[in-house]
Amino acid sequence: MVDLYEPQNVATKYPQPPFEAQQQPDPGSIFDMKPRPDHGEESYRGSGKLKGRKALITGGDSGIGRAVAIAFGREGADIALNYLPVEKEDAEETAKYAGDGGSKVVLLPGDLTDEAFNTTLVEDAVAELGGLDILVMVGGKMPTVSGIADFDTSVWNDLVALNLSSLFWLTKAAKPHFGPGASIITTSSVQGFTPTPDLVEYAVTKAGIANFTRAMAGQLAEEGIRVNGVAPGPIWTPLQPSSVPNEKIEEFGSQSPLGRPGQPVELASTYVYLASQESSYTTGETIAVTGGMPVT
Repeated sequence: MVDLYEPQNVATKYPQPPFEAQQQPDPGSIFDMKPRPDHGEESYRGSGKLKGRKALITGGDSGIGRAVAIAFGREGADIALNYLPVEKEDAEETAKYAGDGGSKVVLLPGDLTDEAFNTTLVEDAVAELGGLDILVMVGGKMPTVSGIADFDTSVWNDLVALNLSSLFWLTKAAKPHFGPGASIITTSSVQGFTPTPDLVEYAVTKAGIANFTRAMAGQLAEEGIRVNGVAPGPIWTPLQPSSVPNEKIEEFGSQSPLGRPGQPVELASTYVYLASQESSYTTGETIAVTGGMPVT
């Protein structure tokens, strides 16, 4: 177990490439990844930063969403977790860790590409938690497309619905329940700022998320609602074995100055900061957590 709170060499703190070749069907599972990602299950310690808050987290079964859920729960927030029904096993384990300090955790499966479901999701979260004042949008996908000749309109439409449209649907549904002090947190990517050629469709959606964040922050500022985002670099999540070829899996993260991918737990404290009142003068920002990879 890695102790998050002891000084360590950050380049060697977590596993480094080369990694074992591995592929999974979309959406992938943490249980089949080698090595297993660290979401803070054993290492994250809360200190009450989100006590009494009520949060809806999408993509909360695994990867970044799982790490955020564990951190939020241990910081005192009650949580509604959204995930795809096929990811039930991952979500149930996430709920166990997120609730181990006494926070309430409810599971709300469903597909974010369905506009009507987004409204239902928010209403169910409000009913289960008795209100809502934090919305964290992590759920998304990352198709790899080698060239424009392989562009598929149906894949694009599904990607936009999940990665971009759901932000509008969820925010619209959640806003009537928010009061001053509420926080919305999006998840962009280093790809939204410095795209690679085989992730062009994904990169376009992530750039859109960064722009949504800044524009929506301006729209909601007078109501005391903050909107911020996180732009992860290469992070060891099920998106990798379910979305990219083995030759990239084996060297995943080696392009970062730290020479390794980040672990989901290494982003958790950034989401906690943006959700908490400690960041009360921060809005419209996207914080890069990239292992030193430039975001321009």
